[in-house]
Amino acid sequence: MACARSRRPRDLVTCRCCGGSPRGLSRAGGAARCRLRHPADHPPPGAAARAGRAPERPWSRAYGWPGRRPLRTHKPAPAGQGEKVWTVGRDTIVVAASAGGVEALRTLVGSLPADLPATVLVVLHLPPQGGGVLAGILDRAGPLKAVPAEDMQELRRGRVYVARPDHHLLVHEGKVRLSRGPRHNGHRPAADPLFMSAALDAGERVAAVVLSGMLDDGVRGCVAVDRRGGAVAVQDPGEAAFPGMPEAAVAAVPNAPSLPVRELADWLVRQSRTPVITEARMDDTEMMREVGRFLSEEPALAEPGGTLSGLGCPECGGPMYEQRDEGLARLVCRVGHAWSDESLVGAQSDAVERALWIAIQRLDERVRILGRMARSAEERGGKHSHGFIRKEAARTREAVETIRMVQARISGGDDSLLLS
Repeated sequence: MACARSRRPRDLVTCRCCGGSPRGLSRAGGAARCRLRHPADHPPPGAAARAGRAPERPWSRAYGWPGRRPLRTHKPAPAGQGEKVWTVGRDTIVVAASAGGVEALRTLVGSLPADLPATVLVVLHLPPQGGGVLAGILDRAGPLKAVPAEDMQELRRGRVYVARPDHHLLVHEGKVRLSRGPRHNGHRPAADPLFMSAALDAGERVAAVVLSGMLDDGVRGCVAVDRRGGAVAVQDPGEAAFPGMPEAAVAAVPNAPSLPVRELADWLVRQSRTPVITEARMDDTEMMREVGRFLSEEPALAEPGGTLSGLGCPECGGPMYEQRDEGLARLVCRVGHAWSDESLVGAQSDAVERALWIAIQRLDERVRILGRMARSAEERGGKHSHGFIRKEAARTREAVETIRMVQARISGGDDSLLLS
């Protein structure tokens, strides 16, 4: 049978690629090609896959098979991003808690199964001499092994790593990292460094949970996890002993579910076992710089960028710069201490209280010195000097009482005297 166009004989065979009919095959120029112009030696569908490598399939329906113009099924990836790939579930779980969080952590970790296909990293706000008892509490709570975090540990699934007192806990290149870098929101360990480092390291494979606590540590970290494709959930504020941290996280990430602690455990199990799509993302230079500051062995002073705020850092007294990221404002000094507005108010209240106690002590010493001077003047017969010194001592005592009243109101959470 001859080809109608080339007048050359053609074979009565079908294309191995697209199944084209004999009418579509010709031997033009000695190479058999079908209507889609597949050469005769093109491998059939599935041959490459059976050979142990991913096949190139121009005949698939995504390309308009059979015999149609290729269809565009997705927009080209922006510069710096790659194609989406299905991968394992969220295998990096980060949890933060503060006041009232020990019992919530015990319930959450105790409700996780022994075959959890994920690593759990826990931060609880602790004083520098808080001790390492939390790991033991969580280890006894359930089937998962809980251990104090060690620097450069390889992350293992089914293991709980607990932040050590006075050390930030971070994730870097699949390993645990500990840092004594600058405090965040007045805390070390803090939630933000852990959440941000996990978001940079694992991206979509991160599941973040915020439990009971005061103020708003963890908000910036939750935003980072959400922005890089991870999942965020919080303890139901109505159940939390202190709802400040969960409420602040939900305000920053509105799509984060609020669940009781036991339901949070079920949510984490589902997240860890449900495959997610991962993709290469644009580098977040500012976040990388911030996390790198904790990982640096030789921290140095640096201009943090932003607008000079005119405020001093409660930790070191240095000038602070205001930065804004997706509507979140924070203040950072050159050392690296970072504060949200709420945390800064709390830290300033503590600093003001310390200053008032110092003022009370100095004024009390002044009263005693003036009393001694008054007695000496009286012994010398200096009536005029004696009367003046007594009046000055009385005014100093009145100042002491006024400062004590201010100090008591600040300690009770009333800042009205400072704002008036």
